[in-house]
Amino acid sequence: MSMDLAVAPQAKDLAMLCKEDITQHEIAALKTRFNLADAHTHQSQSRSQRRIVESLPSLWYRAENQTQHQSEQEFIETFYRFHGQHRALKRKDEIYLVYAASIGMHITATYLKKHNMRVGLIEPCFDNLHDLMKHMQVPMSPLGELLFRDHSAIYGNLVEHAIDLDALVLVDPNNPTGFSLFSPGPEAFLEVVRFCVDYDKLLVLDLCFAAFILTSGQPRCDVYAILEDAGVRYIAMEDTGKTWPLQDAKCATIMASRDLNEDIYNIVTSVLLNVSPFILNLITRYVEDSGADDFASVRQVLETNRRCARQYLDVPLLGYCEPMVETSVAWFQIKDPALTADALQDYLLQRNIYVLPGKYFYWHHPQQGQHYIRIALARNPEMFAEAMQAMRAALENFHG
Repeated sequence: MSMDLAVAPQAKDLAMLCKEDITQHEIAALKTRFNLADAHTHQSQSRSQRRIVESLPSLWYRAENQTQHQSEQEFIETFYRFHGQHRALKRKDEIYLVYAASIGMHITATYLKKHNMRVGLIEPCFDNLHDLMKHMQVPMSPLGELLFRDHSAIYGNLVEHAIDLDALVLVDPNNPTGFSLFSPGPEAFLEVVRFCVDYDKLLVLDLCFAAFILTSGQPRCDVYAILEDAGVRYIAMEDTGKTWPLQDAKCATIMASRDLNEDIYNIVTSVLLNVSPFILNLITRYVEDSGADDFASVRQVLETNRRCARQYLDVPLLGYCEPMVETSVAWFQIKDPALTADALQDYLLQRNIYVLPGKYFYWHHPQQGQHYIRIALARNPEMFAEAMQAMRAALENFHG
């Protein structure tokens, strides 16, 4: 397989580095002109969001003049009501705030290790979930998305593949595929919950992309009402970090069923005291802003860039994978079976275009991920259009 190997010096240096995980790729991608790697929000502010930025001094002094508890409760009330998760608010004093979703997962992994639990983890998924548990020496088995595709078969599939496990760790909507147990309705999720109740399994939910159910125009059912009414043991995490353009100012939440709450709380307090009240005030204003504009500022950027990606990358080499929920990333299949994601990533990197190879998402079967690449969509549309034009030109000049 021959390629045009005119390499920009900086890109060549990056290509020579051996990456252990997605985050190392994302760090390297920050140095490139067209960073399509990390799913963090890099788009500019909307008009109403700019007014929030202009009010930063008043937000600072407001946080300074109210208690930490007031800042926390205002954020929790605003965030969960916006998401339609009203049942969680009946236990709002047992919703714990951490400054990143990975901290919530670290707390969860600590709990799993403490109780010597064997875990079934969804595959594909963002690799830091696997890495956090691996570093905590939590034993894991893969649960492929195919097990959950037909809601009428989910229960039987889990009896066959998860009966010897202690916990199921699922991501919804899934990163990178956009697969969801809640689309078009909650029937698939109800089957997972039924299995966990019947066989006394812990259900761990990473709901950090759940805002995109709303941006895609679908209703978000009250997940916590389902969990609480079923009596299932659970840990659920939510996040703001992938939704609003806040330059990585963010807050994540972690909540557990009543029987786990004390144990989780003791781990939370061993990790941190609190999230900055200024950051909580800031994020609360952004959530309120999205409530006022019906998520238009977030949705329009993602819709524009998704259309652009589909337009420019409609080439023989790639195929767009239609998601159940349109999130802030796009998942493309490589149609040439002889071409690996690593090779395609390296080729594009020579043109300062950084995409992620799929192998890291397939944490147990990395070879399956060699047939996919992920492209981040939360970018300024002007920059993104330039990136897509450059990527289209590169792919048209590719010689396989």
